[in-house]
Amino acid sequence: MPHMHLKFVNPLVLAAMVATIVPATAQIQRSMTVIDLINLPSISDPQIAPDGKHIVYVQAEANWKANKRISQIWRVNTDGSGPILLTSGNESATAPRWSPDGKTLAFVTKRGDDEANQVYLLPTDGGEARRLTKHETAVAELTWSPDGTLIYFVASDPKTTEEKVRDEAKDDVFAFDENFKQKHLWKVAVGEAAERQITKGGFSVIGYRLSPDGTTIAFHRAPTPLYGDADQGEVWVMGADGNRAVRLTTNSVTEGGAELSPDNSHILFVADSNETWESYYNDNIFLVPATGGETKMLTRDLPYEVTGATWSKDGKTIYFSANMGVHSELFALDLASGTSRQMTEGEHSLGGVTYRPALDRFVFTIDEPTNAGDVWTMTPSDKAPTQVSHAFDHLVREFKLPRQERIEWKGADGVTVEGLLFYPLDYQEGQRYPLCVQTHGGPAASDRFGFGRWQNYTQVLAAKGYAVVQPNYRGSTGYGDPFLRDMVGHYYKNSHLDVMAAVDHLIKIGIADPDRMVKMGWSGGGHMTNKIITFTDRFKAASSGAGAVNWISMYGQSDVRSYRTPWFGGTPWQKNAPIDLYWNHSPLKDIANAKTPTLILVGEQDVRVPPPQSIELYRALKTNGVATHLYVAPREPHGWQELRHELFKVNVELDWFEKYATKRPYVWEKAPGEDARK
Repeated sequence: MPHMHLKFVNPLVLAAMVATIVPATAQIQRSMTVIDLINLPSISDPQIAPDGKHIVYVQAEANWKANKRISQIWRVNTDGSGPILLTSGNESATAPRWSPDGKTLAFVTKRGDDEANQVYLLPTDGGEARRLTKHETAVAELTWSPDGTLIYFVASDPKTTEEKVRDEAKDDVFAFDENFKQKHLWKVAVGEAAERQITKGGFSVIGYRLSPDGTTIAFHRAPTPLYGDADQGEVWVMGADGNRAVRLTTNSVTEGGAELSPDNSHILFVADSNETWESYYNDNIFLVPATGGETKMLTRDLPYEVTGATWSKDGKTIYFSANMGVHSELFALDLASGTSRQMTEGEHSLGGVTYRPALDRFVFTIDEPTNAGDVWTMTPSDKAPTQVSHAFDHLVREFKLPRQERIEWKGADGVTVEGLLFYPLDYQEGQRYPLCVQTHGGPAASDRFGFGRWQNYTQVLAAKGYAVVQPNYRGSTGYGDPFLRDMVGHYYKNSHLDVMAAVDHLIKIGIADPDRMVKMGWSGGGHMTNKIITFTDRFKAASSGAGAVNWISMYGQSDVRSYRTPWFGGTPWQKNAPIDLYWNHSPLKDIANAKTPTLILVGEQDVRVPPPQSIELYRALKTNGVATHLYVAPREPHGWQELRHELFKVNVELDWFEKYATKRPYVWEKAPGEDARK
């Protein structure tokens, strides 16, 4: 709003002016629309400057002309003042990293005639960014050397000349699961832009961290870059020049986040394992000598899921973030005593946690029910974090937002289960409302406090009078290993019963209308939807997003199998395979029981839960006379990314739910600049 310049006026006249101005400028809250949610920016990867005066972060914005989100880099003073956009263009700029002297910002983007993402350097005191690398393939995972002369990065091997010739001639038949290129570590000299490969051979570097003194690298080495082979990766250490590589672990679990201690004597890492290297546990912190030796688990008594860890400045403490079910927090683990201290507390979820040892300061995002993830900072001695960015302050002023609270209930076996309840806007106690049950993916994950995104559109549902429940059913992380491992040996033992117990609880306390209930979920949440529609006909409508229906065929179709094997105690193709267990837990086995009108959505390029699973479900429902449609989104992977596809997903689900559950007409929202579909 422009500044208003007032000359001297009579006080009575001024009072009258104020009386008319205030109502006009007061913000009138409105309900959020689907477009509002899709247009909601997201902030990630905050990085604090070496002098502590500035923070940069990546902000993604919806671009309807490009039909995608484009990320750019912003800078803000640590006190929250002076936010400024540093990059622009039609291509995303990501991964900002400060040089050790704070005078240069390295980042990744594609400009001009670049065929792949390259490293660019931007002077922090102003000026144009210049390209540093001319790598043949896309670069990622930037790290400055401590003296500022080098930047390390990871890149895939390029295609050979012969492969390029064959591609050009369309002579491009490929071997399935063998058509990958290994990923290796490189470095580039900042002065002369000379690139040098550090690792090479028949393996991939799937993560690395440079030691504080720049002499040593801890890294994760896997036989391929394929997601499904991550459990075959191990923790290694080597000199910064690539020599003297030593393997430190030998197991069959997935590790991550390997980082050298300040004195280079030990390496911490995180793995979803127990002390004897059995997989499918809440992630724990492990410690191994950098020269090799016995690995020690440090979080034996922690009942939560570790989501990231790093060394303190003096190496006496390990800071880590942990998923605690419906919220996540920052902790400090004292190595001498082995005790942990919780540093943050709130109805929120932390993201992008980074720590700069020289400043002894953290920076991270906090996702809250009224804030979609602004940047915050704190030191280990602070009682609470301090907000830095204010990109989302307007949300609570501009929009009516649903009340969000933690609820708990008893599962069928008496175990306490919790989840999140979103109240309808203008909720009145004693009145029953339509209920939307949303189940999270994973299933080794949990729904946590936060603003949410377009996928679940809780704000839109609440505006239409729905209550929304997100149960952290058995199999969720953050509640200890017995809770997580309830699925081991029997996927649908208590998980679906926990979901239905949540429904019964909300009916019992007078919030949910049992005659107006709908069910939805994506990925693991889609698996749950598929089970629920074969288990009960209490829901008036359902939406299954990228869900599995046949565990036998799913095992071979998906790009990952390692965490599916524990569910059923073996593969479906081994000798004496547990086929009965696979089939008995497949929703397809009981599909004849399904009566619920069910939408099915999947991405055409989904390799995690491939389209054949959705096709099996669709053909079974359609043949059995159950109302259904299968919608396949071209080009989309497991998580949809194109804006118009996202809008279609929400529109078609809301239309379906309103048709069958509330009997109300639904007007489809239109993309900006386009006519309404209905």
